[in-house]
Amino acid sequence: MFKKRLILICTVILSLVIAGCNDEEQIKEEVIQHNWNESPLFESDNYTMIGEEGRLGFIYDDSEGIRFYPNKVQKYMWHFWGNKDELIGDFKVLGTHENSDEEIIIVPKRDNSNLSPNNGADQHSPTNMMLPKSGMWKLDAYKGDEIFGSVYVKVHKK
Repeated sequence: MFKKRLILICTVILSLVIAGCNDEEQIKEEVIQHNWNESPLFESDNYTMIGEEGRLGFIYDDSEGIRFYPNKVQKYMWHFWGNKDELIGDFKVLGTHENSDEEIIIVPKRDNSNLSPNNGADQHSPTNMMLPKSGMWKLDAYKGDEIFGSVYVKVHKK
């Protein structure tokens, strides 16, 4: 009788542990999927931007002429909101494709000491950007050696 109870208790505990692990994996998958959704659009001084309102973004309205397409170089105006200390430092953008861990340089490091407010933002920077393949991309914007924020964009197929 004691052996049967012990086996039953062990079976119940093992079942709970296995069920708990499966729930954790589902949560991790949901978080990963959520992080790779395209960033929201927002308005600033009559311009539509993509990014994080009140923090960073660039002019973008998802129209056919402005969308990202593989290997197509286009102009995008980045905008930044923050205090002067946060906005100090060279600006660069590194990109990561959803199916890779490799970061590539999207906007090479450049001095931002002469940048000024524009379109409701505390600072702006004109750039040319090109993403090499279709799918979702995370664009990490840096000020100095610190990440300032990330914007998720979709590169459409031609």
